[in-house]
Amino acid sequence: MLEIKGVSKTFNPGTINEKRALNGIDLTLNDGDFVTVIGGNGAGKSTLLNMITGVYPVDCGTIIIDGMDVTKLPEHKRAKYLGRVFQDPMTGTAADMEIAENLAIAARRGKRRTLLPGVTHKEKNEFRELLKKLDLGLEDRLTSKVGLLSGGQRQAITLLMATLQHPKLLLLDEHTAALDPATASKVLNLTEELVSDGHITTIMITHNMKDAIRLGNRLIMMNNGEIIYDIQGEEKKNLHVSDLLELFSKASNGEFANDRMMLS
Repeated sequence: MLEIKGVSKTFNPGTINEKRALNGIDLTLNDGDFVTVIGGNGAGKSTLLNMITGVYPVDCGTIIIDGMDVTKLPEHKRAKYLGRVFQDPMTGTAADMEIAENLAIAARRGKRRTLLPGVTHKEKNEFRELLKKLDLGLEDRLTSKVGLLSGGQRQAITLLMATLQHPKLLLLDEHTAALDPATASKVLNLTEELVSDGHITTIMITHNMKDAIRLGNRLIMMNNGEIIYDIQGEEKKNLHVSDLLELFSKASNGEFANDRMMLS
């Protein structure tokens, strides 16, 4: 479903601010893979997602999604293959629009637009059933402005919107980091359910080692723009947080001290 071959990216080349963000990344994801990605600050995790979505052009290498070479495609032309949820719950929804209107935008993605006004009765019924699954009481608030919702409610709706059209690839960029633990747990459970039910190939960046171990069938660790560990199968199932800390320490020559990772 995803092939990344020899992708490199350097920001501000030839200047005092030169930063090598990705260094010859090779990565292949099979259909239905759920990959968690961990790594210290500046490891290249978010840059990897931005390369896939086309936010930045690659310096070299190729990116193939479901057999389609998208390396030179602009961001808006890759969008039809992808769903993405960001860390900030304010991103991904239109705050001044109703819940039903936001869902309608996602549901009509890639389809022909008409001049017919509003959200149809059929769509409202479909959205109401979808929202019931969230168990957040939103099925009776279709006309509420999204900007009035809590961060967790907005993130749950964003996740629903990102998966409505069953994208080829779902990208989750620390999508629970800004939420309190209880809400984060609920959103993660919803993530697991939507990904499993839709058989959606997924990449999830997280700083929470327990979540990285528990979720998905594969775990990737990044450091200095490279993939340094790729763990799956029984090996992943038998991992503990202490094992990941030891791997991080080895990767950084004993200098690993990322407070955010430790606290997670």
